[in-house]
Amino acid sequence: MNGDIAVFAGSSNKQIAEEICTHLNIQPGKINLKKFSDGEIAVKIEDNVRGREVFIVQSTSAPANDHLMELILIMDALRRASVSSISVVIPYYGYGRQDRKVEPRVPISARVVADLLEVVGLNRILTMDLHADQIQGFFRVPVDNLHFAPVLADYINTKNIEDLVIVSPDSGGAERARAFGKKVNGSLAIIDKRRPKANVSEVMNVIGEIEGKNCILLDDMIDTAGTICKAADALLKHGAKSVYCAATHGVLSGEAVDRINATNFTEVVLANTIAIPESKKIHKLKSLSVAPLFANAIKRIHTNQSVSTLFD
Repeated sequence: MNGDIAVFAGSSNKQIAEEICTHLNIQPGKINLKKFSDGEIAVKIEDNVRGREVFIVQSTSAPANDHLMELILIMDALRRASVSSISVVIPYYGYGRQDRKVEPRVPISARVVADLLEVVGLNRILTMDLHADQIQGFFRVPVDNLHFAPVLADYINTKNIEDLVIVSPDSGGAERARAFGKKVNGSLAIIDKRRPKANVSEVMNVIGEIEGKNCILLDDMIDTAGTICKAADALLKHGAKSVYCAATHGVLSGEAVDRINATNFTEVVLANTIAIPESKKIHKLKSLSVAPLFANAIKRIHTNQSVSTLFD
């Protein structure tokens, strides 16, 4: 890569930003991030970036509000430093689950975040596995939504798992599971969750043949892990030989890690879109890096090539 491009890392996931820079054969941009005693965020860009094409790497993961505000301030600092363009690389797009009105008097938070970023000024968004595809339409600038599935499929195929079934933990993820099944030669099953009445625990019904099979529970994110752990228990109860857990984003809030460690997963596979702190130890975790995919996308954006051909 030439000197016309610069990559700056916010504080949310410096590791993936450094990996991206390694694949691009450049040094991360120098930036000073700190907080005042009252919690306000201070940003200073320490490189000369005038006229350069700039990429900012920042997942808006927990603490989501701090990381979002930090991203906005980095964008403003770069814009005022006269960069030629700003592309925001958001491996995990926070607030993505609030993408529509599901009841009266609630915000569409994913749209609000899009408006905030556009007001500050940006030229492009590069992200991965948005919770809902329609979020791309909340932006007026181009959005490249990369996919973890090819990286995950390559890993699963190296394991040569026989009698494989891809399981969606709910009906909403059935299309994702079906598409992934084609990549790894796996059949499809769906967990049907029902609550018979108030204050009665959920009943997990399994739609599909899973007895004696090796199952991969597939989702776009794991937050509290309640649903996916109950789904794993239901699969094992119905005779599954083994259960793998696979997801793009490891949000892992609340008691998620304890729930996962208490569940008999053969392996838990996550992308590194969110940095998992040392305090959250998942016993059977396999982290797959998506930095090469982001680096290739950045190269293609910089050279005006198609990003979608990465998935052909």
